Amino acid sequence: MQVQVAVIGCGHWGKNLVRNFYELGALARVCDADSDTLYAVAERYPQIAVTTNYTETLEDPSIHAVAIATPAATHYELARQAILAGKDVFVEKPLALNLDEGRELVALSEKHQRILMVGHLLRYHPAVNKLKELIDQGALGKIYYIY
Repeated sequence: MQVQVAVIGCGHWGKNLVRNFYELGALARVCDADSDTLYAVAERYPQIAVTTNYTETLEDPSIHAVAIATPAATHYELARQAILAGKDVFVEKPLALNLDEGRELVALSEKHQRILMVGHLLRYHPAVNKLKELIDQGALGKIYYIY
């Protein structure tokens, strides 16, 4: 069974998630508060459902997971609602704006046996992978600090 994902927020980072999930054949829906943004998504991906209604997205049993790429201040509440709705959740960083909220989301995901994942920019970027390879080979000498 192919997992069906809804991308929540299709602005700066969200448009990349939309493209990637679409190319994987996993994109089922895009949800955004801005109808103009949704119009652009619908033009580019006419076979994908678009909506401004997050609750409707969470209530759809064909959606298995959500990928949240909204303003950081909304991450906690949107992720909490998705976990409680039985969805696996990917959240662009930060997971939440404070430690207590982050811990609560982790506890909720464990209690409800849902996947909770936070995006890590560049973690799988070819340049980062090559740098790791060079470090592992000792080709760069002793590393004291990387920024």
